Amino acid sequence: MGHGSAPRNLNLPNVITVVRMLLAPVFLWLLFADAGEGGGLRWAATAVFVVAIATDGIDGYIARSRDIVTDLGKLLDPIADKVLTGAALVALSILSELPWWITIVILVREVGITVHRMVVLSDHVVAAAWMGKLKTVVQAVAISVALAPLAPVVGDWIMVVNVVLMSAALVLTVASGVDYMAAEARGARAARRSRP
Repeated sequence: MGHGSAPRNLNLPNVITVVRMLLAPVFLWLLFADAGEGGGLRWAATAVFVVAIATDGIDGYIARSRDIVTDLGKLLDPIADKVLTGAALVALSILSELPWWITIVILVREVGITVHRMVVLSDHVVAAAWMGKLKTVVQAVAISVALAPLAPVVGDWIMVVNVVLMSAALVLTVASGVDYMAAEARGARAARRSRP
């Protein structure tokens, strides 16, 4: 059920997106309250992060299926992801569980491209490529594994899995950033050529 050509910004998908952003401080509070102990609060923090990041596709799906896609939703949805993943990476670095340089490289790429998307939005839209989507999934899985205090439960081998996943997330983050800039350069050239 659409709302005509100017859908209201206050619709279910946008509310879900805002709730996902508001879960970030809840997640951070739980994580820091646990203070690296790996207890119940750490499991709760992991659960909040997983729920918040896993609902990523739901808001977009509802918006598209009900034909209530809004400009606000297009803007907020990727920002909600960056707020969640950024908060988790910074928190893991503050807790000395993730090297700061990894967090900084990922954040610079994410913030840089999100700002760039907003700047060029009026000129031409750069669609999310498959590598960017894969990067988002691998980041979410890597951060979830890093957050969950799994070593006491399953053994220290999970630390190796954690390193492999975070390395894959880092490589995909940089590679998809390069891919985005190449696609953007092609899009800008095509936009210039199409102008009279």
